[in-house]
Amino acid sequence: MGQCWPNPAVGCVIVKDGRVVGRGATAPGGRPHAEPQALAQAGEAARGATAYVTLEPCSHHGKTPPCAEALVKSGVARVVAPLADNDARVSGQGFAHLRKHGIEVTTGVLAEDAARDHAGFFLRNDHGRPLVTLKLANSFDGRIATATGESQWITGPEARRYVHGLRASHDAVMVGAGTARADDPALTVRGWGEVQQPVRVIVSRLIDVPLMSTLASSAREVPVWLAHGSDAASMTKRAWQSCGAKLLQCKVSGGRIDPHALLSALGKEGLTRVFCEGGGQLAASLLAADLVDELVGFTAGIAVGAEGRPGIGAMGVDRLAEAPRFELEEVRAVGGDVLHRWRRGGAASR
Repeated sequence: MGQCWPNPAVGCVIVKDGRVVGRGATAPGGRPHAEPQALAQAGEAARGATAYVTLEPCSHHGKTPPCAEALVKSGVARVVAPLADNDARVSGQGFAHLRKHGIEVTTGVLAEDAARDHAGFFLRNDHGRPLVTLKLANSFDGRIATATGESQWITGPEARRYVHGLRASHDAVMVGAGTARADDPALTVRGWGEVQQPVRVIVSRLIDVPLMSTLASSAREVPVWLAHGSDAASMTKRAWQSCGAKLLQCKVSGGRIDPHALLSALGKEGLTRVFCEGGGQLAASLLAADLVDELVGFTAGIAVGAEGRPGIGAMGVDRLAEAPRFELEEVRAVGGDVLHRWRRGGAASR
């Protein structure tokens, strides 16, 4: 995940006589696909074997030949896959091609797990937007910084390393202009070896982010996309473009970038998974628009007090029934902090 957008992150394992003879996963950048890599590793051992794939093999000719065709040519006897690919170019045609050539096809195995893994890919195909994970690192009393803005570091090194791993599993890391100004963040993955760096998305209606910043100075090495409104100054836009940044003009609503328009623009660019790290107003707008699919929270054993800065801005919630609710997935210690992960019910269908 996070390494092969706009393609889905697929895995394939080929088994013969109870022994794994080949395995593959979608390569960084999306090619080659998992199936041909596993088949190449298996060689002649693929004949008569079973191929386990985490998504329906593709059946259309793109920049690479169809995976369904490669499976047929390899001589595998059976293909086990959990779900059909919801890309209109595939959508059951891969399974049909396999069956047409005498290959036994078993579907529905671990379908719920696969649906969660592919939720971002499915959301983009069905609804034109990526999956959104919102991460917040708070004090015990729910603050992300002191009244003066000091926030480094509320959580410990183990939690921060975990966050870098989460960044690596998403196609993009997204923050608001306030966070970009206050923290001058790099928003890159560090400490996880050689990985494809996520796109860095800055949401700023007026692009009021300093050009003398880490993001601007590194935009040619790691992509920076600026989601802005139509009223952003032309001079500012040209300056950022000269640094290597990509500009995405989005509809403005209520004086801010419309969250639906924002995610639609990111979906059109091919993103399937976006990791939002704040700030408070961006988090509030996404939550209020019912566009957050997963919550990742880190709670530290420190109390900042009511004068500290809240992690989420005003949402206009008057009654608890109006507040977005999530289902608890996991709670555990990460170093000296507590990790809690939450998932919205039916995330893959909205």
